[in-house]
Amino acid sequence: MAELVKKGSLGHILSSSQIITESDIVNALEEQKRFGIRFGEALVNLGVVTQEDIDWALSNQLDLPYIRLKKEMIDPEAIALVPADVARAYNLIPLICTGGELNVAVADPLNRAAVEAVEAHTGLRVNLSVALIREIRQMVDAWYGPVGQERLGFSSTAFSDKALEAINDDIGGDTLLNYLMVFIIQNRLSSLSLQPLGDEVAITGKRGGITRPIGTLAPNYYPDVILRLHKSAAIGPLAERSAIGLLPFTYQSRPVTFQVVVMQGQGGDYVTLRTHVSATVPPRVAELHLPVAQEAAFNLLARAHQGITFFASRNSQERCRFMDLMLEEADTAGKNVIILGEGPGRMNKRFPRIPLPRSEADRARLIMDALDHDPDVLVIEDATEGMPFTAACRAAMRGKLVLAGLEIRGTRNVLRHLLLYQQKNYFLPGFVNGLVSFKGIQILCPACRTAYVPPQEEQTVMHLDQPPAGFYRTSGCDECGHSGFSTRRFLMDALVFDDEFLRVFTQSSDVTALDNYLRQVEYHGSDQEGLRLLMEGQVSPEEYIASVVL
Repeated sequence: MAELVKKGSLGHILSSSQIITESDIVNALEEQKRFGIRFGEALVNLGVVTQEDIDWALSNQLDLPYIRLKKEMIDPEAIALVPADVARAYNLIPLICTGGELNVAVADPLNRAAVEAVEAHTGLRVNLSVALIREIRQMVDAWYGPVGQERLGFSSTAFSDKALEAINDDIGGDTLLNYLMVFIIQNRLSSLSLQPLGDEVAITGKRGGITRPIGTLAPNYYPDVILRLHKSAAIGPLAERSAIGLLPFTYQSRPVTFQVVVMQGQGGDYVTLRTHVSATVPPRVAELHLPVAQEAAFNLLARAHQGITFFASRNSQERCRFMDLMLEEADTAGKNVIILGEGPGRMNKRFPRIPLPRSEADRARLIMDALDHDPDVLVIEDATEGMPFTAACRAAMRGKLVLAGLEIRGTRNVLRHLLLYQQKNYFLPGFVNGLVSFKGIQILCPACRTAYVPPQEEQTVMHLDQPPAGFYRTSGCDECGHSGFSTRRFLMDALVFDDEFLRVFTQSSDVTALDNYLRQVEYHGSDQEGLRLLMEGQVSPEEYIASVVL
């Protein structure tokens, strides 16, 4: 049990009280991973515990009183200190005021914004108790009076009064999400974000690298909206505090898929939505249709027998597929290949895999332990942090071929990262074969592509020495499922650390020297390829800015 839950955690309190079993914990952890929800939410969803059990355990974990609310335990003078809209927005109810302190019952004791809002209105120090959200809402209606029909609390000048009425009538948030996804499509946004700010949730849209406000949402029903979004997108976490998923949608009888990216933030989840066009990494590098020099460099790296090759991208799934692509190109016959992680090793060749631990130290230890099994090739899903990075490089120094993932976006950022690690003596550059870095870029649908003149701010951001004959964007059509894009392809850098590059690398104090060297040798990489696509009218200025410039 100790390996599953930490002492003092919610799971430890519930298991110590014999409310849940070890099997319940295992099932809840799987549910948590599958949907990207909190551990307590997973237990409730599985029917293992009630919300009352979670609230009681949470109050124990935070050493706060847990109470069952009754109207007679609430002082009218305390009610008068806190406005009704604050009580409803943060799901709280004042209990009693004594001296300079106000006792408040709250549904989410981790919501610091709720405490700050009450303190700002009253000037008093707040002491918290934990209570059921349904009982709090009952007490709020009983003391402040019912508000009639519940409203979602969305306001915006971008939608008609009729649309706002429909959105706010649905406190579950489905109507809001539907309208936002249509708004993304119709206004050709590169992304739309829901950003909790404490007293409200800001909703913003980005286009051409410029972010503009769309509207605001009251915070009281935001947790319900987020839970609905998690379930609809079947979100699974990428890390402890972030998650990603896909949300299917239908627009004008055609399917459109949205990518949903979530980070846990103060006051609720920070969410970004964008249209998703799938890009499949083929089983052979020739099918990527890369520039000749890039394909040749990739194949050269695939022929290495020892040393370390880095694979860099913020997209974990695509990063793993590129590692698989090199395994497909490499000669692995008669070799012992070990996969460390869940992602790599999913193409045609099959190899044994070992799960990577979460902690940096445990991950480094596993890499070194794997060497006792005498692998010829060691594939490490994520070696970004210092300790796993150093362990991966040590494996390469022992004559192994290592393919290591780095959660870093952009070749320049990877080189800066490597220079920093070199200065910390984390590795010896002479054992590095090279790096593979890539970005996804969406190609305009030719059926609905139209010429236009981008605003001056977009032209400034692109930093073009010579603009193309024309710029293009799309409005969406039946041909592309109203996404505006025909396909998504990859811009890739395959950079070989040959003798001359290693000489420059070891003598460089910053990435500028490496940039100058690559220009001198006329290296043709992903930035030039992205520029070519822009000049040919295959990508929009907004996509060029998002995928290449930023």
